[in-house]
Amino acid sequence: MPPSVDKTDLKELIRQRALAEGFDAVGFTSADRIGPELAERLDEFMALKRHGAMQWLEDKAERRRHPNALWPEARGIIALGLNYGPERDPLEVLLEKDRAAISVYAQGRDYHLVVKKKLKALAGWLHRHAGNDVKVFVDTAPLMEKPLAAQAGIGWQGKHTNLVSRDFGSWLFLGLILTTAEIAPDDAETDHCGTCSNCLDICPTNAFPAPYQLDARRCISYLTIEYDGVIAEEFATAMGNRIYGCDDCLAVCPWNKFASTAREITLQARPELDAPMLRDLAVLDDAGFRDRFATTAVKRIGRDRFIRNVCIALGNSGDAAMRPVLERLSNDSAEVVRQQAMQALTRLAAA
Repeated sequence: MPPSVDKTDLKELIRQRALAEGFDAVGFTSADRIGPELAERLDEFMALKRHGAMQWLEDKAERRRHPNALWPEARGIIALGLNYGPERDPLEVLLEKDRAAISVYAQGRDYHLVVKKKLKALAGWLHRHAGNDVKVFVDTAPLMEKPLAAQAGIGWQGKHTNLVSRDFGSWLFLGLILTTAEIAPDDAETDHCGTCSNCLDICPTNAFPAPYQLDARRCISYLTIEYDGVIAEEFATAMGNRIYGCDDCLAVCPWNKFASTAREITLQARPELDAPMLRDLAVLDDAGFRDRFATTAVKRIGRDRFIRNVCIALGNSGDAAMRPVLERLSNDSAEVVRQQAMQALTRLAAA
């Protein structure tokens, strides 16, 4: 470590720099504080097959069990949170059956791009000023971000398994920096859910077998984003007009009363992604889809899976005027779209 940097001051310097880079929450933990309970929870989740078709979880399970399995030299862990609080209640759009409900996190610029840029700037500064090696991670590496962020004191994992913050409610994007620097850890955050069960009670598909447990196979976020097949009628009916993700369990958390609107402009909702008309989305071809959703998280699922989701919402609209739209999609070039459109036509006729 360069002599100009006092090791005892490094933690506070990192915190100040992180806030200057635009992060809203900063916490510290260390690799040697991570006990076996995280790996045990992961093992149980996969043993129960609750990860569904997310094969990548199985493929990289061993590397996900502990940060040192991913990088043996890691000592300090810096957990960062970036607020993406919405301007309005995301549940309001669920009443507008002719419009699409897109998860809050996907209505602005792809958070991977935004968070990683800030992480790289902070990590580069740390390397230059303290001489330690660093690696940055945003959601795509085999790390258990939410438990590590809880260990670092940013928040706690609520009964819906997502991170909850006393300062920002449900609306924090997470990023991690692993470093060879040894940094004094913060106290882990304690659970403040109490007797509240709002998040469990509101789930449209009963995706929570018990508090603090998620069955991804029943989760609308999993079904609309990770799953690539035809979505069963049981879940399609419950999806309503949710075409990308689901915010229900996040939006009803009482801790959101302390939340604020995202100050990072690029994370705020684009007008064209804030409750767009289903009819307009249904006509998108591959080029139109890529153009409309460039630099957003939505683009990762591709046009066919996206239009599959739109078919479901059209079938749930109860609007007979959507029938010609679905009939056209029942002849789409993609089989998953054709099958989902036919299912939706049956549901629309019944309505």
